[in-house]
Amino acid sequence: MKKDTHPDYHMITVQMTDGTKFETRSTWGKEGDTLQLDIDPTSHPAWTGGNQRLLDQGGQVARFNKRFGGLSLKKN
Repeated sequence: MKKDTHPDYHMITVQMTDGTKFETRSTWGKEGDTLQLDIDPTSHPAWTGGNQRLLDQGGQVARFNKRFGGLSLKKN
């Protein structure tokens, strides 16, 4: 195996948005650095099941009905 082809793999501290910290191994930064997260599983609605809707649920259906609402499968 060639030397110096892999990045340095070392211990860092990850700080979540609520202030909790944990240590993990990473190639990010240098040994002992702290990675501060802006979004994490404790605050993001995708993981927390937040009540915010990212898409208007009726918007796509309404647009479809507007374009194709006059079509019918019945034979005249």
